[in-house]
Formats: sequence, structure tokens, C-alpha cells
Amino acid sequence: MLILRLLLILAALAIVLLGGMYLFTNNRRYLNLAWQIARFVVFALLIFAVLFILERYVLIAWRIQI
Repeated sequence: MLILRLLLILAALAIVLLGGMYLFTNNRRYLNLAWQIARFVVFALLIFAVLFILERYVLIAWRIQI
């Protein structure tokens, strides 16, 4: 959980810095990189949520039935 929080903080910091760099340089490359980072973070959070739900409900219920 600590690693997930650290990754979220680093990703948010990178997105903010890349947005600022775009404002100063008007270079579209920085927006593209920020968008890629945001998509990766959303994808990673979805995978984490699915694994959390799997652990919380499916595996615990399966252990009770055995």
C-alpha cells in the first residue's frame, strides 16, 4: 500500500510538472507524456481494485467453503 501511495504521489507530481512545462514552452510533447502517465495510473488503479475485490470477496468466500 505504501508503494501504491508513493507511485500516486510521484505520478501526480510528474503530471503537474509536465503541465507547467507545457505552459512555459508550448511544446505538445509534454502534454502527451502527461496524458500517458495519467492513463497508466488509471490502468494500474483498475488492476489494483480488481485484485483487491478478488482478495476481499472471492478468495475469502472460497476459503470458507473448503
